[in-house]
Amino acid sequence: MSKPVVREPLRSNSRSNRARILATARQELGRNPDVTLEEIARAAGVVRRTLFGHFPGRAALVEALAEEASESLRGVVAQQPDTAEAPERALARFVLAIWPVGDRYRLLLALARQDLGMERVSDVLSPARDEAATILERGQRQGVFHSHLPPAVLSAGLEALTLSLLESVNTGTWQDDGTQTAVATLVAAGVPEQEAIDAAGAVAAEARADASDRSDA
Repeated sequence: MSKPVVREPLRSNSRSNRARILATARQELGRNPDVTLEEIARAAGVVRRTLFGHFPGRAALVEALAEEASESLRGVVAQQPDTAEAPERALARFVLAIWPVGDRYRLLLALARQDLGMERVSDVLSPARDEAATILERGQRQGVFHSHLPPAVLSAGLEALTLSLLESVNTGTWQDDGTQTAVATLVAAGVPEQEAIDAAGAVAAEARADASDRSDA
């Protein structure tokens, strides 16, 4: 006699619970890095046992968030066009692509010392950092970006700028869809302001047009 088919719905429900817990954890930890797992469970609308069934402790939950962020960042890097695009446009395109995953990016750094450790954070962020440094190095060779800082050091400074601007958006003191951050990044890298505005605006317009075409398809 065959058994009732009940496992697939249970697996589907389990996946849904896990995704909801992770989404809630990103939000709650972003507001308060010291939030407890019990508080996250309540906010996610699940019982404590359900949360611990997926994540036996805080370390496991934070590591899952780290891997989720790592996948998102790797996806952004993989989608960057492998072309000889002008460095200022390439950097603007990269900043605009990174912006949507900014919450996860910021959260990892906020949790770095107490949960992940800087080595793990560097591992998560290294593909994005390497991509930014590659663009900056090419731009420095072409005289587009200033060269008084090594590419990796300049990349670290621009990363801090992006996080600071993202935090301003998160706290409600500023509004941006990533375009103004791209402009600020280009200016900080040495691009004249009007050229930065033109490059970031053009790339943002292309991204909106591509998104519109995909939604119509």
